Amino acid sequence: MTTSSQSATHNSGYDADSLVVLEGLDAVRKRPGMYIGTTDSQGLMHCLWEIIDNSVDEALAGACDHITVTLHTDGSIEVADNGRGIPVDIEPKTKLSGVEVVLTKLHAGGKFGSSSYNASGGLHGVGSSVVNALSSRLDVEVDRDGKTHHMAFHKGHPGVYTDADPSQPSPDSPFKKTRKNRPTELEIIGKVPPKRTGTRIRYWADPEIFNDTAQFNYEQLIDRVRQTSFLVPGLKITVIDEHIPATGQADIDTLVESDVAEAKADNAETADIVAVAQVDADQALAHSPVSDVETLDDAESDMASADAEQAAALDLPDMASLQRTQSQPGHRRVEEFVHTGGVTDFVDFLTVGEPISSIWRITGEGTYKEETQSVDANGDLHAEQVTRTCGVDIALRWTNGYDTIMRSFVNVVETPGNGTHVDGFLQSVTKLVRKAVEDNARKLKVNLKDSKMKVERDDILAGLVAVVTVRIAEPQFQGQTKDVLGTAPVKGVVQRMSDKQFAEMITGAKRGFKEQSMRVLEKIVGEMHARIQARKTKEVTRRKNALESASMPSKLSDCQPGNDDVAELFIVEGDSALGTAKAARNSSFQALLPIRGKILNVQKASLAQMLSNKECAAIIQVVGAGSGATFDLDQARYNKVIMMTDADVDGAHIRTLLLTLFYRYMRPLVDAGHVYAAVPPLHRIALNASRKGQYIYTYSDDELAGKLAELDAQGITYDPDIQRYKGLGEMDADQLADTTMDPRSRMLRRITAVEAQQANEIFSLLMGDEVPPRRQFIVDNANDFDRSKIDT
Repeated sequence: MTTSSQSATHNSGYDADSLVVLEGLDAVRKRPGMYIGTTDSQGLMHCLWEIIDNSVDEALAGACDHITVTLHTDGSIEVADNGRGIPVDIEPKTKLSGVEVVLTKLHAGGKFGSSSYNASGGLHGVGSSVVNALSSRLDVEVDRDGKTHHMAFHKGHPGVYTDADPSQPSPDSPFKKTRKNRPTELEIIGKVPPKRTGTRIRYWADPEIFNDTAQFNYEQLIDRVRQTSFLVPGLKITVIDEHIPATGQADIDTLVESDVAEAKADNAETADIVAVAQVDADQALAHSPVSDVETLDDAESDMASADAEQAAALDLPDMASLQRTQSQPGHRRVEEFVHTGGVTDFVDFLTVGEPISSIWRITGEGTYKEETQSVDANGDLHAEQVTRTCGVDIALRWTNGYDTIMRSFVNVVETPGNGTHVDGFLQSVTKLVRKAVEDNARKLKVNLKDSKMKVERDDILAGLVAVVTVRIAEPQFQGQTKDVLGTAPVKGVVQRMSDKQFAEMITGAKRGFKEQSMRVLEKIVGEMHARIQARKTKEVTRRKNALESASMPSKLSDCQPGNDDVAELFIVEGDSALGTAKAARNSSFQALLPIRGKILNVQKASLAQMLSNKECAAIIQVVGAGSGATFDLDQARYNKVIMMTDADVDGAHIRTLLLTLFYRYMRPLVDAGHVYAAVPPLHRIALNASRKGQYIYTYSDDELAGKLAELDAQGITYDPDIQRYKGLGEMDADQLADTTMDPRSRMLRRITAVEAQQANEIFSLLMGDEVPPRRQFIVDNANDFDRSKIDT
């Protein structure tokens, strides 16, 4: 009973009534970060990008050539274009007008099908509706079918505002929401020539959504507008800032007069039509508010309509809209952007420093297949494999600088995180530049035998200025903010196109590129040499700092700095061998560290015991790359670590103990093949007669017997007193150098762990705590023991 009672009490507060269903755009207002990233300045600007991108998509579709962005003094922003205009007819499924569908329904728009937009920046169908949801007020005007249609929204809900002054709309004006589930009819507020189309959206960002730190960034807007004008050649974008104090009508009058003058110049016979149209518009707006234009008497309306149609046919400016602009305060800050050179102009604009090449262009189209969800005639989704077209347009040049300036775009939307299009471009460029360097190695003075002399991507990117753009239908972005392109097949398309066209440029096969390509290759090779030298300098500095550290063992006889790529550390058994080794080594790149006898068996010891052992700690400090999980191979101070011990059983045991330390605590050093065992000779045979003064060294008793038999068979005499080395200390410096230390004549045995699991088991067996298994291993393998394999 107690359990049931507790369960009932626990569940009583959570039932169906506890579930909250957010309908329409309420979910956007509840979780705005899911749609615009943040609710600070970044999110505020993101809303503007969504509206501008919709107008740019019209330009990409070939339906728009002019966009105007107006920053009003009341904090609202207006984006106007002369595109096709948002559809105003009824959408069959929702029974709502196209305007209301686009601005109130998530994932609704003309970019899900394949007929309206072949390439667009906005593809999720949430941009306009999200901005609407996050605005305290949004007004939309659409010019279509000879009429201007208007609709207003409050926090995403359609309805009607009652503004005290229609020319000064405000989000604080009384608002009447349209009844739920009732379609909202578009209000027709004026007439336009039948061929004139376009959309104007004005919105006020909701202060309840955006935090106090959110601020509009004018410079960011200008940068975005400028880059868009580069990416869509011929598109004119005008930015009007009303926040600048009024300076009179001169600027706006000049704009009006220049537009009219251009129209008159195109067709002088239309001057009277222009004048009549302007007078009619002036009179209509002077005596009647915009919302009452349709109440003019029939004669005046028909005349204005006829004149407007004639003006539209001649592509003249909208006099009514110009007059509305004139009635506002003067604008001192009006900026226009239009470019015809595309990404070539963009690269030229981005270039800083002296160019060492002209601007190279990679353009073309490729196709790929992709499975997508398509909408059929009934509005249902079904899987369909479609063939996509990918348009590629890349411009690049190299300068004498060191910074990389690379901008990437998909359907004019910037992808600051890059993506598959940039991956394909860089992979192709890197491959082709490396091949060109190899083909011109002699001219460029590159030693191909030196593994360090390899061109890296950073060498290629230094001084590179590039703009990478692709245009594809329904791109797959990582998230609504579209930072990274994820459409995988695009990489192959871009790479194949770059392979073909860039190869002709970098090899000089294309006419006019031979001298340029050689200058580019010389620049890249110079960056490679600078990088290698910088790394050497860094390692010399690191070695100097390490040597000055109080923790560095005093018994270390280090090599000279500056040869880190070939530096060798010899771990020497005993002080007597150290004395000989000092005289035998090449101090420019060979360092010596003596150890006293057999070090700690770290297989049996704990980590704390290992670190407290002087010999183990000294080796770890001298190698300089840490130990265990923190070991960093790139920080190792030596290219080779060589265990140089006597050629006897004790020496073999010491090597095994050292190898256990390396395998357990500096494993990457072994895996990378940087650990070696020196192979000192065991015997020396002194030849007689004509060969007096010559010596032969052998490394085992079996080899000695075989060599003596060979000499006897050849009739070569030798001193029967064969010298047997009991240790390295018995050799003089010349003998040790010739047999064990000089890279030209020595023999080293590289220590590797090909089978990691098997190596781990062997270490545990031979060096671990369990004695019986080790004893049994020795008994079982005593007859097959091969001393030549004692280190492997």
